[in-house]
Amino acid sequence: MANIAQAMRDETATPLQRGLKEALYAGAISFGLFFLFIGLRTDQNISNELILVPRWRLLAVVVGLVMLGRFLYVAYAQPFLARQKIVNVASGLLPDSVATRFFRLPYFIAAVVIAVALLAFAGSLDGIFGPALAGYVRFFRALTIIYALASVMFYFRAFISSHFSALGIGVLVLYPIVVVVALTIITGSAASGFQGSLKWVDNFGIQILIYVMLAWGLNIVVGLAGLLDLGYVAFYAVGAYAYALLATHLGWSFWILLPVAGIMAAFWGVMLGFPVLRLRGDYLAIVTLAFGEIIRLVLINWREVTNGAAGISGIPKVSFFGLMSFNVSDPNYIAKVLGIAQSGAYYKIFLYYLILALALLTAFVTIRLRRMPVGRAWEALREDEIACRSLGINTTTTKLTAFATGAMFGGFAGSFFAARQGFVSPESFVFLESAIILAIVVLGGMGSLVGIAVAAAVMIGGTEILREMEFLKVVFGPDFTPELYRMLLFGMAMVIVMLWKPRGFVGSREPTAFLHERKAISSSFTKEGHG
Repeated sequence: MANIAQAMRDETATPLQRGLKEALYAGAISFGLFFLFIGLRTDQNISNELILVPRWRLLAVVVGLVMLGRFLYVAYAQPFLARQKIVNVASGLLPDSVATRFFRLPYFIAAVVIAVALLAFAGSLDGIFGPALAGYVRFFRALTIIYALASVMFYFRAFISSHFSALGIGVLVLYPIVVVVALTIITGSAASGFQGSLKWVDNFGIQILIYVMLAWGLNIVVGLAGLLDLGYVAFYAVGAYAYALLATHLGWSFWILLPVAGIMAAFWGVMLGFPVLRLRGDYLAIVTLAFGEIIRLVLINWREVTNGAAGISGIPKVSFFGLMSFNVSDPNYIAKVLGIAQSGAYYKIFLYYLILALALLTAFVTIRLRRMPVGRAWEALREDEIACRSLGINTTTTKLTAFATGAMFGGFAGSFFAARQGFVSPESFVFLESAIILAIVVLGGMGSLVGIAVAAAVMIGGTEILREMEFLKVVFGPDFTPELYRMLLFGMAMVIVMLWKPRGFVGSREPTAFLHERKAISSSFTKEGHG
């Protein structure tokens, strides 16, 4: 009876009353969850003793934001979403969608005007608003630009949807050029434009494309073959150390070592595949996780070869196909050969197009393999291994080819990573990297190349954007470091996506080979006589 009475009270309560009640519950739960994680921080005093530093202000802000978010969702968002499903009696139509109301032409024009005005005064924002408010103004400017771009995508969504791959490749190809031109216009100097593009091309271009390539490589193992791999970072490490060791000791070129690193990673992929041929599900995940940790521990303890935890430094840069160098001291330095000003941006832009070419190669090979018999065997293995065997498919070679192919692309990405960084150490290949790559594959939609690319751009790009939000220190205190909370936001994003889109952004389990139309079959196979 008490439960019935409570249910009746909940039904008769207004949305505001339910919102306040839910906000109090959410505040209590968040306080319990974040009390130790956010409210207290460990530190060392002058005597090198461990002490606890309270951060009650930061904890109060976080709990308040959680309560506010829950209140707005229950009191306003839920009733609004319910009204969206009610047909208008006069017109017989459903109300306008949220996107239609949000992306209106007057709002778009206002956003463009504000963005242009703030960009025109980009160099004097600190003097106009002061250092404290200038960060908020830059953040607001970024929001207006994002809103304007999102509005354009919404208005032309049909065209973008039908030509998404071609448009995406075109945007990626033009990205460094657009960045350099935009910064040149803003700063009024080509040299400043090239120098200012370093951050945007490296952190937001190269970094995202590395994870796109890694996720596409893991997608072959997890998304197509259905083999849960928690140690994919091991092949990443094998490729990186293969290039680092051979380049520093033998002096071989990157263009020779790139396929060598892929072959070595593929070899270790086959070595991993043999012990796990009879394993599936959780047991397979545990073994692959152990393999990733074994590789990392070998890199740490085999000091005579890998230099242990100190890593390998002084790794040679990539040359321009052996014709020009990116080292300033070399006589064939690209600026000297072409007669242009010196800049470190040339190397970063070249690396951007190199990793873009490698990522597109990964996508091309994946698409071609998926349409071949081996790709269809992977899909059959993913759906049902027993049925796959009953059809005469050799599951041993099918699993080994999946592990080897996925590992090969991980090795390519690792060799590129070593050339880009100029330094590798075991700390770059911890289990967290495998978890991030797997999360990108799951969030994007297993088997979907487009979805995985979008997930990588959102997740990796989002964590890089956190580094630019220095103005948050005004709100949360000078000791607040936004990028330290990237994994918290990453986990929240995973929960939200898994609740609303369980199969990922662009999840699809549709096989590559299927009947496009129904066909009549013999009555000996069915009771009715028709399929």
